[in-house]
Amino acid sequence: MQHRYVKIIGTGKYLPQTCVTAEEIDARLGVRAGWTLKKTGVEKRYFAGEETASQMGAKAAAAALQAAGVSFRDIDCIVGASGTYQQPIPCNAALIQAEMGEGASGVPSFDINTTCLSFVAAMDIVSYMIEAGRYRTALLVTSEIASIGLDWEHKESAALFGDGAVAVVLSRSEHGGVSGIVHAAMETYGDGAHLSEIRGGGTKLHSRSAEATEKDFLFQMDGTGIFRMTSKLMPPFLERLMQEAGTSIGEMKLVIPHQASAMAVRLIMRKLGVGEHQLMDVSHNGGNMIAASIPMLLHEAIERQRIVRGDRVLLLGTSAGLSLGGLILDY
Repeated sequence: MQHRYVKIIGTGKYLPQTCVTAEEIDARLGVRAGWTLKKTGVEKRYFAGEETASQMGAKAAAAALQAAGVSFRDIDCIVGASGTYQQPIPCNAALIQAEMGEGASGVPSFDINTTCLSFVAAMDIVSYMIEAGRYRTALLVTSEIASIGLDWEHKESAALFGDGAVAVVLSRSEHGGVSGIVHAAMETYGDGAHLSEIRGGGTKLHSRSAEATEKDFLFQMDGTGIFRMTSKLMPPFLERLMQEAGTSIGEMKLVIPHQASAMAVRLIMRKLGVGEHQLMDVSHNGGNMIAASIPMLLHEAIERQRIVRGDRVLLLGTSAGLSLGGLILDY
């Protein structure tokens, strides 16, 4: 069973109060004026100050519920779908539930994490639970604070990221209706596991480890290595995805890619045969928000009426692992 009769009935977002321009990043990195914009294409991004991930997620969730025209009482589960954690225990979803003032509700709350593909994986997995009747309406929340873990000595990666939160209300749709998930797939190639990582914070290099250094707790990325692997693996992955779904890239009204970097996205999209009119890209405003990148673009596409009910959309990206993921949905 690949096709699932589910639909998005509401989305909401939250961006932190602090807007950081490319010029400010230039100054922080100690590079010449214009370097950040030329290198990343990101004009501005938002950094969390005193906001916590659960506070951001709760605000995005409230906006999504309002857009969906439902209340918290209609929600059967909360799924945290983030690449970063507010704290190791408990999961983000439980903290978001409490932040929403619903800590006594008993609504099951759990996380699904595969870094940048967390939202795509969560939507895929939870849709089966909705199709099976376990849940009827689910709240998916992605809340990312990347800024706290950036290594400012690694200019190329530090200049890319921003913080933000997005929530999506996913519910059952009518069998035979226009909305549903057509097909989804994910592949992981562990040979690329160390191309993107935070080594510290787990059981190998924990806070009391004598071997741990400050760098171990900061984000490290080999952007060139990731691009080379993605360029090699993504075309055959996409070909298999389309073939198994019985569709083609030309039938996609919109392609929503993970915003790894503006330059990398456009190069790979051209290689995949994605037309400029099909591409949803607002990376200049927000940057790479880890797992929030794809649902943020999805939210903007809905808000800007780039898609309407029945339009076919492809969510596509990569994540640490190295993993590739794609989900085709009829909005």
